[in-house]
Amino acid sequence: MNGFTNNILPTTNALTIDVEDYFHVEAFSSVVKREDWGNKYPLRVEKNTHRILNILDQHDVKATFFVLGWVAEACPNLARAIVAGGHELASHGFAHQHANKQTRETFKQDICRSKQLLEDQSGMRVHGYRAPSFSIGLDNTWAFEELQQAGFSYTSSTYPVKHDIYGTPEWPRFKHQRQEGIIEIPIPTLNVLNRNVPIGGGGYFRLYPYALSRYFIERFRQQTQQPFSFYFHPWEIDPMQPQMHGISIKSRVRHYLNLNRMEARLHRLLRDFQWDTMYNTYQLHGLVSDEKSSNQEDSRQRLSSLGQLR
Repeated sequence: MNGFTNNILPTTNALTIDVEDYFHVEAFSSVVKREDWGNKYPLRVEKNTHRILNILDQHDVKATFFVLGWVAEACPNLARAIVAGGHELASHGFAHQHANKQTRETFKQDICRSKQLLEDQSGMRVHGYRAPSFSIGLDNTWAFEELQQAGFSYTSSTYPVKHDIYGTPEWPRFKHQRQEGIIEIPIPTLNVLNRNVPIGGGGYFRLYPYALSRYFIERFRQQTQQPFSFYFHPWEIDPMQPQMHGISIKSRVRHYLNLNRMEARLHRLLRDFQWDTMYNTYQLHGLVSDEKSSNQEDSRQRLSSLGQLR
């Protein structure tokens, strides 16, 4: 299932932002303790997300924001600001734990806690989910069932590439409906000599020269007749963020490479292509419901009943 005809090139692409802070990233997990989030390491995600909202407003672009539940709890007005700007609000889980490193029950608590918190804050139903570090794979396909049962309509949680942290290169490259009933929209790749090359954004967008990234996007769209989906993080437009110590050279390069060039490249990207939310770009209308979350008191009671994440 892809929802697109092979002879009509989609006009828009999906712009997505994974709303987490610099201290949440996997590259720093060995040196950053959770109790230090927002304490030893100062919070910068709210200010950076508002900067992104202003940039999108300048270009009249709507996007999908996959918001980490921890961030929503720390910045309770952020979800409302995203929705007020006409953007799509989606979930990035609560505690930024890899889906494949959680038990099924802990994963269920994590996704439900995030979804209900975001819906309480915004008054809008949350349809989409993205796993931290695209961490749904062969060992935890049960996650799709839990997402479907939790009320999500689609996910964007797989990256069909080989990578030392994530990747399911043998899985589908395009939008499809899983047997569990939920729609999965993988991060884009370009097939070169039977190998999937990562081109979806993030660190790769900062690594490649902008002209090469633009070429990859154009080639992907022409070859596949599919819309392109791009992702990045608020900390990627923040070259003044605190420097992390005690990390490997590889982690340092991955995180800090070309941060000072990211915002200018983002402006070029928004000018060079047409962008919209995941919901609109992938034609999810009719597949999911648009109603506002009903009975906010019941929602708060469900959230409270989950207790503290283990």
